[in-house]
Amino acid sequence: MMGLGMRFRALVAAVGVLFLAVTVDAVADTKVNSVRLWRAPDNTRLVFDLTGPVQHSVFTLTAPDRLVIDINGATLGAPLNVNTSNTPITAMRSAQRTPTDLRVVIDLKKAVTPKSFSLAPNAQYGNRLVVDLFDNAADAAPPPAPAPSVATVPAVPVTPAEPAIKLPPAPAGKRDIVVVIDAGHGGEDPGASGSRGQREKDVVLQIARETQRQISGMKGFRAELTRTGDYFIPLRGRTEIARKKGADLFVSIHADAAPSAAAFGASVFALSDRGATSETARWLADSENRSDLIGGAGNVSLDDKDRMLAGVLLDLSMTASLTSSLNVGQKVLSNIGRVTPLHKQRVEQAGFMVLKSPDIPSILVETGFISNANEASKLAASNHQQALARSISSGVRQFFQQNPPPGTYIAWLRDSGKIVQGPRDHRVNPGETLAMIAVRYQVSPATLRSANNLSSDELKIGQHLTIPGTELAAKE
Repeated sequence: MMGLGMRFRALVAAVGVLFLAVTVDAVADTKVNSVRLWRAPDNTRLVFDLTGPVQHSVFTLTAPDRLVIDINGATLGAPLNVNTSNTPITAMRSAQRTPTDLRVVIDLKKAVTPKSFSLAPNAQYGNRLVVDLFDNAADAAPPPAPAPSVATVPAVPVTPAEPAIKLPPAPAGKRDIVVVIDAGHGGEDPGASGSRGQREKDVVLQIARETQRQISGMKGFRAELTRTGDYFIPLRGRTEIARKKGADLFVSIHADAAPSAAAFGASVFALSDRGATSETARWLADSENRSDLIGGAGNVSLDDKDRMLAGVLLDLSMTASLTSSLNVGQKVLSNIGRVTPLHKQRVEQAGFMVLKSPDIPSILVETGFISNANEASKLAASNHQQALARSISSGVRQFFQQNPPPGTYIAWLRDSGKIVQGPRDHRVNPGETLAMIAVRYQVSPATLRSANNLSSDELKIGQHLTIPGTELAAKE
């Protein structure tokens, strides 16, 4: 007769077998319903949409080059159709290895380096399996063309009747000031959404492109974008791009949402190490930082320094960068306040990941709340996007006129006395016209309109105008 101990062990074994069977059945119910693809300058991202969590493995094969993705505990719920043009992928096929294990084989034009990870559900999507295919350095693809779903902002025509002020040619070796413009989100991360389907990632890319165009049109300046199309870049990767491009300033552009649909107004943020300056700032920072789906020191080498000295150097660098960030941020905020309501009248501070460069002054511009129906409509309008871009470029220009980095063309203008005068403020008096003010300060009416985001020559008594210095000339 079976003893009590043996019967107990048999019961435990039976329960274990039953539990294993239930678990296999439950996992096997997961389906792969679709695949989405984004092309970035140096990688291709595949995202498989799942009905539940899975285990997976990835490996490569050669002669010919292939990538194999085994998704355990899943079946195919729908055909995996995706446009693979401008990618290293030539074809994608799938089959069930077992009733509960799906194999996906990706045929490749050339070898790639894969990286994969799973994502839990969020507000937009359910469970996902992400597979990134990184190009080898020797044969990296050129940057992709802009995604067709993102409209290109038309260039603002230049009035030929009012030529820009002529400036002396820059001597050899006098470089441009480099401003890196970061359009938030992208690809798998759409950011916030408006009530009529506006997507933050699309709106901010349009504003970023227009800001780049305007800043690059100013003599002595060059603007670069962190992303040129609809693809995802990790938050730390954005600041790395800025550093590689030699940025003198990093500007991240967003159009976020808030828990209350009534929230409105634009904001400018600088970094805070000790907590946000408002509840909204804290909420926005937490929201933005969560969008970094995957997890440097800059120009100052700390390799040969002891820990204490390295800490002091980093602290000094961060303090200097933060001071500049607050300065340029206030100038940008003041200009934005002329074209749209402000959420706060001063630069706020919060722990945004993209602002944590110790060696690059950095600001984050919230152009408005896309969760507010009125602001969402404005943010999607090209004329408002252009006005916001003018505000950002004006603030950036005003900051660097007063604080030009050594070795730049703008610093040379200042140091050689070729700048007639820096930016000034003028209060419109009764009877004054834009043309009269332009003659008084020896600038063109077109320059005054651009510097003050004016759509016409109409002025109001008491209105404040920014009178730029002569270094405002556009590039020839």
